Amino acid sequence: MSVADVAARVDGESVLSRVHTAVYVLTALVVLSLLVVGTVAVIAALKGTWHWQIHLQSTVSYMAVFVSYLLAALVPLFAVSVVGRWWVRG
Repeated sequence: MSVADVAARVDGESVLSRVHTAVYVLTALVVLSLLVVGTVAVIAALKGTWHWQIHLQSTVSYMAVFVSYLLAALVPLFAVSVVGRWWVRG
């Protein structure tokens, strides 16, 4: 398979569609991680024990690392999505 064959099958719309899908998936993961932190926070507030406060602190710290990695991928992909929409669709 040559480069010309690959270029003939891959156009700007298909690449832009895959970038949009990646942006949507990463955004959904950010929302789900915020939902997890909120759920643990509600449980910690209802229980009111030190045990659940420790769970909340560890969940927040782990989710902060996870969300920072997600945002490191999401921000450039979103920029590529915006510029790609302008570039491909004119």
